[in-house]
Amino acid sequence: MLLRASPWLFALLLSACAVRPPAEPPTPVPAPTPAPPPLRLPTPAAAYPTLKPMDWSAVAFWQGDAASEAWGAFLQSCSTLIKRSAWQAICADATSMAAPDDAAARAFFERHFQPYQATQEDGSDEGMVTGYYEPLLKGDRVRSERARFPLYAAPDDLVTVDLASVYPELKNLRLRGKLVGNKLVPYPTRKEIDAATRDNGLGKVNGFRGKPIAWAEDPVDLFFLQIQGSGRIELPDGSHMRVGYADQNGHPYQSIGKLLVERGELKLEQASMQGIKDWGAQNPDKLPELLAANPSYVFFRELSNGLTGPLGALGVPLTGGRSIAVDPRFIPLFPPVFLATTQPNSPEPLNRLVMAQDTGGAIRGGVRADFFWGFGDAAGELAGRMKQRGRMWVLLPKDYPLSTVRR
Repeated sequence: MLLRASPWLFALLLSACAVRPPAEPPTPVPAPTPAPPPLRLPTPAAAYPTLKPMDWSAVAFWQGDAASEAWGAFLQSCSTLIKRSAWQAICADATSMAAPDDAAARAFFERHFQPYQATQEDGSDEGMVTGYYEPLLKGDRVRSERARFPLYAAPDDLVTVDLASVYPELKNLRLRGKLVGNKLVPYPTRKEIDAATRDNGLGKVNGFRGKPIAWAEDPVDLFFLQIQGSGRIELPDGSHMRVGYADQNGHPYQSIGKLLVERGELKLEQASMQGIKDWGAQNPDKLPELLAANPSYVFFRELSNGLTGPLGALGVPLTGGRSIAVDPRFIPLFPPVFLATTQPNSPEPLNRLVMAQDTGGAIRGGVRADFFWGFGDAAGELAGRMKQRGRMWVLLPKDYPLSTVRR
């Protein structure tokens, strides 16, 4: 995971920046007639400098994917992207087509898109690919003897500051906190929120006032629901309640699996979701302290059970096996991406056209993806074991307005 400075440090540094008055403009002189520029592929260097333009022939394994299976996920993205000028013609073309076969789908993307290979800031072209899924928890809409661990709605006093409104170069960076007097201070950590929850489950200490929307039976399942960002709760009558990400407390994500490995409590190959759950079952007295080591805390909202999948950051349902989460500092949160990696804990190839429809607190870096496996235990088993190396090619419209994206 790419390390990055705390948003609070950014705020302190920015407050010390001085504004330099513009220099006097030089006297203009006639410019010579320039020679025609050499033909070259477009580059988004000013916006996303780690994306390198490539010819389609350089996109490894492109011809081997069943690209038609990504068509539904692409149309999901188009339901939002068609409102953007750069995507209108492409999405209008896609929505007017009959469902294509693999060859027709590949021809469509080759006709409309320019591939860019994603690279790390050091120029390397490989990175980490992990997995996530939509879990099923047991719980209730009301607190009971069995369901004692709350899923909180976004608190009323949580303040989010979008720094891009003042500093465009900090797009995708937000500060979260709460107002104390006229000062914005950090929001309570997981440890502080959990302490408030133990006060009769009502959240009345540490300045936190929780608003539960549901209650889970198992604290570890709830912890992993927060990592996944969305899921379903099986209620006592057998029906399901779908919940999705609403907001986050602003503190950085810390891996408890990595912490257990560093402490010598688990081997690296055991630090999967299931391995951590097994450790928690064997060490219930140590569990609260371990969970509190991750200060990040996610708040939820109830979603419609009529959705085909959990909502990603684009606000459209994710598609199992065809959606990924990316780091929007390095990859735009819209386009198709061709992902070349391997199956979880296996050398078997996994080469897929996927859609960059989501983000995640632990997804950091120029070549970094979280592969969405879908819903249920089988998807969770694959997601929990996935930690593979991979390469990525981002597909942008050939006339994409590169001057308007992040700088």
